[in-house]
Amino acid sequence: MRGRWGEGTAANYLRGKGFRIIAANWKCRFGEIDLIAEDGAYLCFVEVKQRKSAAYGTAGAYVDRRKQDKLRTAAMLYLTGHPTDLQPRFDVVEIYAPQGMDTKKPEIFHLENAF
Repeated sequence: MRGRWGEGTAANYLRGKGFRIIAANWKCRFGEIDLIAEDGAYLCFVEVKQRKSAAYGTAGAYVDRRKQDKLRTAAMLYLTGHPTDLQPRFDVVEIYAPQGMDTKKPEIFHLENAF
């Protein structure tokens, strides 16, 4: 439930920046892509990471090499079934919500071309 809140918060944030959400929680045998969004030039595969704080490292730091490889593989499978002329890109949206889902104004950082 907390993950869905973070993904919904990230989707709303991206919409506010002019992105169009193509898919949420897209699943395949290699894993899941939290959000797939486009902004006119890019098709963004977005990993959403939510934390209470950055006390133990940034949320984006949790997207390690293994997770990146899984996302790349899942994105290739997505592109096989959904060809596009847009340039693929991997983004991370960090959400810091000290009170969890009760946080009124979470801090959100959009890391474009994160890996």
